[in-house]
Amino acid sequence: MSDFRLKVFVSVAKNLSFTKASQELFISQPAISKHIQELEASYQTRLFERQGNRIALTRAGELLREHGEKILDAYKQLEYEMHLLRNEYTGELRLGASTTIAQYVLPALLADFIGKFPQVRLSLLNGNSQAVETALQEHRIDLGLVEGLSRQPNLRYTRFLHDELVAVVRSNTRLPIGDELSVHDLPHYPLVLRERGSGTLEVVERALGEHDIKLSSLQVLMYLGSTESIKRFLEQTDCIGIVSIRAIARELVSGAFRVVELKEADLQREFCFVQQQGQDGGLAQAFMLFAAHQNPTRY
Repeated sequence: MSDFRLKVFVSVAKNLSFTKASQELFISQPAISKHIQELEASYQTRLFERQGNRIALTRAGELLREHGEKILDAYKQLEYEMHLLRNEYTGELRLGASTTIAQYVLPALLADFIGKFPQVRLSLLNGNSQAVETALQEHRIDLGLVEGLSRQPNLRYTRFLHDELVAVVRSNTRLPIGDELSVHDLPHYPLVLRERGSGTLEVVERALGEHDIKLSSLQVLMYLGSTESIKRFLEQTDCIGIVSIRAIARELVSGAFRVVELKEADLQREFCFVQQQGQDGGLAQAFMLFAAHQNPTRY
């Protein structure tokens, strides 16, 4: 339904290459040029300017790209919602989610999904990422949501949401620690971390390993099975916890906790859907599509 010329323009603007846009859209390069020329004629302005063998967006091109991306996203949302009107989903969907996702991401998403599809019966198994993958392999759930870095070869992973881990202390801590800390100084401070098999600990272990720091060199007071347990422990103890930024939003607003920047540490990660290879369609796919079209700032 959307103007294909706009799709062509956005592809060229994103890649700054007629050739790459041609490959991306599976149409010839002369056809790409024709669509761009038609747009330039329609708006009576140049959208690209040549700089030697390269192209760059003009001011008009920058403006069209900004609005064009929004328009194409709106068309995608329209097509999705029109599709929903033609399909009434019923049945049972068994979800499994790692602890952080289950506690801080899924509640609002599940409420929205049930509101849209009241005939679907949902159940949720909660465990660490490893436990969710095992449940999927044993066919105890239909769809998993995990937060780790490792990948099982017989499972398929689809990125869902970006997340970041942060180091955090209670605001009235007696630890001699400022607003930032070198990752190499971390072994000198007491810590509370998530348990083995959790995606959170896997990310922490990878980040430390990039600086040749092993978990065995840390002063870990406790390994706990949930982020909520870590938060309660931090409230009573002078130590550092490493948790999802999503998990401490309220505590940061209230002033109960404060973040300590771990310099040089890459604690970025992605939340992912995980499925059996070859599993397509059905309620699991419907849930993934629904989640992809929601506003990520809500979760």
